[in-house]
Amino acid sequence: MKIATIIIRTLIGLLFLFTSIGFFLKLFPEPALEGNFKAFQLGIVASSYLIPLAKSIELLCGLSFVTGRYVTLANILIFPVTVNILFINFFLTPEGIPMALFVFLGNLFLIYTHWENYKGLFVAK
Repeated sequence: MKIATIIIRTLIGLLFLFTSIGFFLKLFPEPALEGNFKAFQLGIVASSYLIPLAKSIELLCGLSFVTGRYVTLANILIFPVTVNILFINFFLTPEGIPMALFVFLGNLFLIYTHWENYKGLFVAK
């Protein structure tokens, strides 16, 4: 289980680092957008803060996953991002569902493997 945790944590961390660094350094051309996803993307870009915020969280959590430090915190921070990645791909770009499922289920797996660290959040005081 420990080896699987390290492998999944590292793969997800590298994926988040790759996409966030690519965004900030403009390493990739803008993909051709169409239909509802184009309208959705234009709305997010118009907000001017949402994509840089999400990519900053991805960068920090990617560093955390790759180094293995603060993974418990990174799992909580990245969870809403992974849910949105899953829903965007499910509803707007179905060709990305396999990667979105890997990121979402990988995040759930990491939360499960660190569950002892989260138990205190669910205890009534």
